[in-house]
Amino acid sequence: DIVHQDDDAPKIPGCSNDFMLVKVQTWVKNRETDEFVGVGARFGPIIESKEKHANRTGLLIADPFDCCTPLKEKVAGEVLLVQRGDCKFTTKAKVAEDAGASAIIILNNRHELYKMVCDQNETDLDINIPAVLLPKDAGTILQGLLSLGKVSVQLYSPDRPLVDTAEVFLWLMAVGTILGASYWSAWSAREALIEQEKLLKDGHESSVNIEAEGSTGMVDITMTSAMLFIVVASLFLVMLYKLMSHWFVELLVVIFCIGGVE
Repeated sequence: DIVHQDDDAPKIPGCSNDFMLVKVQTWVKNRETDEFVGVGARFGPIIESKEKHANRTGLLIADPFDCCTPLKEKVAGEVLLVQRGDCKFTTKAKVAEDAGASAIIILNNRHELYKMVCDQNETDLDINIPAVLLPKDAGTILQGLLSLGKVSVQLYSPDRPLVDTAEVFLWLMAVGTILGASYWSAWSAREALIEQEKLLKDGHESSVNIEAEGSTGMVDITMTSAMLFIVVASLFLVMLYKLMSHWFVELLVVIFCIGGVE
């Protein structure tokens, strides 16, 4: 999770963005393929937060690949794919912007994300295109997709609310279930006690004892049933790992619903 303030990196005019996770969705020949997660830079404009408002733009490899010197050819609003190294991140963004790019995707030379910041003494920070850094493995896949045909990308950074409503509802469901079960248990015990007192007053003590013996609520677990549970649970976990797919998830939802009703 890279969505936080970084006190070590300087915030200066033109370089004061918060670090935000950015989704990079790709298409090859208008067919949706892989989605990657990168991190936005301290500089440049804020990346669109709504997927439906984000533009789908063609992707090109920069020439030269490091994008540290002026490109050999101008681009017409495409997103440039460049390699990290040999110059500053801001230099790469300025070169890409001067060439006509609408955004720049920088490929890290390592398998983790890196925060793109500015030096304290930088002054030329009037950068008007967004910059996103992707890990090395994502860059390898992107270059492979470019060899298959025309590639388009869509960049957007989903909002991260301070309070996740899903977590609130999960908490309410969990606590509500426990409270409901506790109330139901107490109510059932109270009703049984009242019924027992009535029967005792009427002189039906023998029938009360028989009923109490037949509803102890205890379950006997033998060695065979315990071993069978381990085997069945293990097989189910293996099946869950091997057969994880859309239909299997739907099946699990149905099973959990039946269990919840029970």
